[in-house]
Amino acid sequence: MSDLSNVLLAPLPPAIEWVVKKVSQNMLTLRLVRRFGTRSRLAAVSCAGNTSKKALVSKRKRVKVDEPALFRLKKEKNPEKLFQLFKENAHNKIVIENRYAFEDTVSRLAGAGRFDYIENLLEHQKTLPQGRREGFIIRIIMLYGKAGMIQNAIKTFYDMHLYGCPRTVKSFNAALKVLTQSHDMKAIESFLWDVPERFSINIDILSVNTIISSFCSMGILEKAYLFMVEMEKLGISPDVFTYTILISAFYKVNRWQIADGLWNLMVRKGCMPNVATFNVRIQFMVNMRFAWEANKLLQLMKRIGITPDEVTYNLVIKGFFLVENLPMAKRIYSAFHGAGFKPNSRIYQTMIHYLCRAGDFDLSYSMCKESMENNWFPSSDIIKNILEGLCKDGTEEKMRNARFLVILAKKKIPPFSTETLDAMRSIIDRS
Repeated sequence: MSDLSNVLLAPLPPAIEWVVKKVSQNMLTLRLVRRFGTRSRLAAVSCAGNTSKKALVSKRKRVKVDEPALFRLKKEKNPEKLFQLFKENAHNKIVIENRYAFEDTVSRLAGAGRFDYIENLLEHQKTLPQGRREGFIIRIIMLYGKAGMIQNAIKTFYDMHLYGCPRTVKSFNAALKVLTQSHDMKAIESFLWDVPERFSINIDILSVNTIISSFCSMGILEKAYLFMVEMEKLGISPDVFTYTILISAFYKVNRWQIADGLWNLMVRKGCMPNVATFNVRIQFMVNMRFAWEANKLLQLMKRIGITPDEVTYNLVIKGFFLVENLPMAKRIYSAFHGAGFKPNSRIYQTMIHYLCRAGDFDLSYSMCKESMENNWFPSSDIIKNILEGLCKDGTEEKMRNARFLVILAKKKIPPFSTETLDAMRSIIDRS
């Protein structure tokens, strides 16, 4: 049986393969002739097939003609022309379904103070078939919020039934989030208590967190905490985001006893902290110059299976720099690399800034060079400090490094001013 399989799988000689191919082609032609009647009719069908393929290709090409509208919107600087261009493409699905195009256009029109244009564009969008989708109306509500047009956003929520669009807690939360930008306590509380009952909407934990975040931003922390307690009595249990918002708010005003109490309450209720919660607590430790305590929290995260992120490492590194413990700062930076992370702009900024202050110009040069080669440029003052440190040594190697740093500085986009680059070169020339 295996021998037969080997024979079947073996390649055919070229001559036999040619015969098999010709027979297959003739059999295919015969089948088509039997199906369509005659060879002439078969030729007509083949021609029609080719024509339909060309039409399909042509149709596909026509769809691509609309795509440059996105690029024209992005490049247009004049608010009036931007408005007209967007209005011309008001029915273009490529444009109206593109979230970035909407946000960018509204943001630029708001920056130009053309709120009349924004209202014109967004009100027209409500009349489109997409206006029956709650997600589409939520986008309009949020865009009004981004433009600071809070009344328009709330009116859009109240008028959703006019577009045949259902209201759920999702659109309620969007309108609530926009309303909290006003910091109008009376309006926020009225919306929170009246609207759910009027439209039979059950608020959720996102609604609660939005209110708590708003209260904290207004500095009424006790009210935020009591609101969490009341909502828990109504069956909406706080989640890790609820606790993180409150803990962060109390740490910021140095009321660490309450913040620590909320941390303990969260853990006792079986709600485990996440990376953001740990980062909030580590930030407070760093601000208080408790670098070793911050590092202990970093190690605790690893032990309980929570992976520290770039923010965590950056905070702990900064903490050791602030207490002038350079060896530990460098050690944490090595651990950051060992965990598989690559430095981002914040890490570079922290390391270069504090290494310069500590007088370690060799390592600060290496990191500055690396950051500039990765297209992140420190401030001109930091670069000048490094140049002065390198030139002060005066060795040929250090001078060569200084000159190379200036070459890299010239590649910045947008560029440093001519005066700034001249000041950098003058540091080298004086040495």
